[in-house]
Amino acid sequence: MQRSIKIAVGVYICFACLIYLYLFHFADTSIPGAYQGTEADPSIFMNEQELLLSGEFSKVRNLLFFLETPFEWLFYFVILIVGLSRKMESSVSIITSSTFLQRILYLFYLSILSFVAFFPFNYWGYSLATKYNINTQSFDLWMKDELISFWINFFITAIIVLTLFALISKSTKRWWLYLWLASVPFSLFFMFIKPVIIDPIYNDFYPLKNKVLEEKILMLADQAGIPSEHVFEVNMADKTNAMNAYVSGIGSNSRIVLWDTTLNKLDEEEILFIMAHEMAHYVEKHIYIGIAIYIITSFIGLYLVARIMNYIVKRWGGVLHIVNLKSNSSLPLFLCIVSMLTFASDPIMNSISRYQEQRADQYAIELINDKEAAISSFQKLSKSSLSQLNPPWLVKIFRYTHPTMLERISTIENDEK
Repeated sequence: MQRSIKIAVGVYICFACLIYLYLFHFADTSIPGAYQGTEADPSIFMNEQELLLSGEFSKVRNLLFFLETPFEWLFYFVILIVGLSRKMESSVSIITSSTFLQRILYLFYLSILSFVAFFPFNYWGYSLATKYNINTQSFDLWMKDELISFWINFFITAIIVLTLFALISKSTKRWWLYLWLASVPFSLFFMFIKPVIIDPIYNDFYPLKNKVLEEKILMLADQAGIPSEHVFEVNMADKTNAMNAYVSGIGSNSRIVLWDTTLNKLDEEEILFIMAHEMAHYVEKHIYIGIAIYIITSFIGLYLVARIMNYIVKRWGGVLHIVNLKSNSSLPLFLCIVSMLTFASDPIMNSISRYQEQRADQYAIELINDKEAAISSFQKLSKSSLSQLNPPWLVKIFRYTHPTMLERISTIENDEK
C-alpha cells in the first residue's frame, strides 16, 4: 500500500513539474509575426501592464487547471488504497440498516472529504482572480457560493448515485445501459429547470432595465426565431469584472441573459454583436446537437466505465478494498474512471465546441453587419478577463471551448480585406 501511494504521489509530482516547465518556460505564447500590428495584436489594445498581467495570470490559471484534474484521480486512488472508502462504508452500516440512508451517508462523507481536499485549489483560484482584479467578490460571499454549490452538487449527485446502485443491484452486466437510458431524460429536465430554478439561487435575474436596448435585442431574437418576451439582466458586478452573455434553457424556459458588467463596459453595437453570437447557437441548433453528442458519448463512456470497473474490481478489488460493484466503496472508482474518460475526451469535445463558436461568430457578423463592433468587443473581452490571445497548444486543446481571441479577431479582420 505504501509503495503504491509513493508511486502515485511521485507520478503526480513529476507531472506537475513537467506541466510547470511547459507553461512557464517552453510554451511559446508570443504573437506570430504575421499578426503583429493587426487588430489581433494585443499590444494594439492592451498597455504594457495589462500584457504583463495577462501573461502572469494565464500561466498560473492554466497550471491550476492541469494540477487539479490529476489530483482528483490521486484523491480517489488514495482513499481506495488506504481502505478509507471501505471504512466509511462500514461506519454507515453501523449507523443505519437502511440501504437508502447508507448510500446517502456514504456520499455525504465522500463529499465532505472531497470538499476539504479540493478547497486549496478552489481558494487558490479565488485568490488568483482577486489578485488580478478579475474577481470582486468578498471572501464571505465566495464561501456562500461554495457552500451553495456543495449542497446543489450533493443533491444532484445523490440522485445519480442512488440510481446507479439501484441499477447495479438489478443487473451487474447491463447497469450501464439502463443508467444511460435514465440519464437522457434527466439531463433534458435539468436543462429545462436550470435557468429558472438553479441559476437564480446564485444571482438576481431581472428584466433588462434599458428598454430601448431590450427592444433591439428582441428584434434580433425574433429574426432568430427565439421565443423570448424579455431579455434578462443578471447582477454580476459584485462578483467579477469579467463579461458574459448567453442564451440558456430549452423550450419555453429559454432565456436571453446579459451580465451587468457587459452592459457597463460595451457600447450598444458591441452588445448587439455579442447577443447575435449567442442567438446563433439557437439558430444553428447547437443546443440540440450538443444533446445528440451527449447521448452518443455518454453511451460509449458508460460502456467503457462498466468494462474498466469490472476489470479493476476482479483484478485489484482486494487491494482497493472493494468487495463488489454493489458496495458503496466502489463509488470512488466509478467517479475516478468517469473523470479520466471525461478528461481524455475533452480535446474532441472542445474541438467541436470551437467549430460551433466559429460558426456563431460568422452568423453574428452576417446578422448585424458590423465587423468593427465585433473586433472591439473581442478586444474589450480580452482586456476585462486578461485573456491569453495565443495560448499554448495543450492549453488550447484541453481548455478552450472557443477559438482563441487571436483566431477570432484575425478571422474577422481578414474577412474585411
